[in-house]
Parts: sequence; C-alpha cells; structure tokens
Amino acid sequence: MTGVPRKVPASFRLPRLPSPLYRVVFDTGRDAYGRTLAMWVLALPNADRRVGVVVSKKKFRKAVDRNRAKRLLRETFRLSRHRLKPGVGVVMVARAGMAGKTCQYVIEDFERVCKRLRIWR
Repeated sequence: MTGVPRKVPASFRLPRLPSPLYRVVFDTGRDAYGRTLAMWVLALPNADRRVGVVVSKKKFRKAVDRNRAKRLLRETFRLSRHRLKPGVGVVMVARAGMAGKTCQYVIEDFERVCKRLRIWR
C-alpha cells in the first residue's frame, strides 16, 4: 500500500448532480416526503438519473451520523437507479427519522416516495 489513491472506473461512479443545479431542482422541481427522506425531482434534458444528497448539521449533529446518512442515501440511489425513469435529476435530503435505520428500510421508503412522484418504473 503506497498511499496513492486508486481511480474508480466510470461504470462504478455514482452520477452526481452538479451543485449549481441543486437550487434549480429545489425551486422548480416536485417534492415528496417519506419517513427517512425528502426528495425533489426535476426532468432535466441531459441528466440521466443524477442525484444530489443533502444532510443537515441541524438534524445530524455528529459528523459520523451525517456521513452515515449520506452513505445510506447514495447506496439507496445506486441500488434503485435502474428502476427510475430516465432523464431525472433528484435531490434527496435526509430526515431525522433516518437515524438508526437499516439500508433496506431506507430503500423501501425511497421506493414509496418515487412511486408518489411517478418516477418509478
């Protein structure tokens, strides 16, 4: 181990929403709320199922908890991405109800919210 960071192949990378588009999605997108997350969705012409993740310091005081919430949201999106309609930009915000929940629980909540937003195939 030389301490040199390894490059992750592009096929394994999570397609992230560019940060300037967060405000656009928040302002003009549709929103829906679940027990563990809030989600805003906007049809973007060149955003092939991209995600943005927001975790508030107000809801998750400890950095460990914030990082776990981010990991859970990203993993949920990664595992469910193929089931979403193409061409959507998604911003997910962790809610306090996520604390202590399993990945499977968050995935089920994500699915319910996606069905409510009609972006689930």
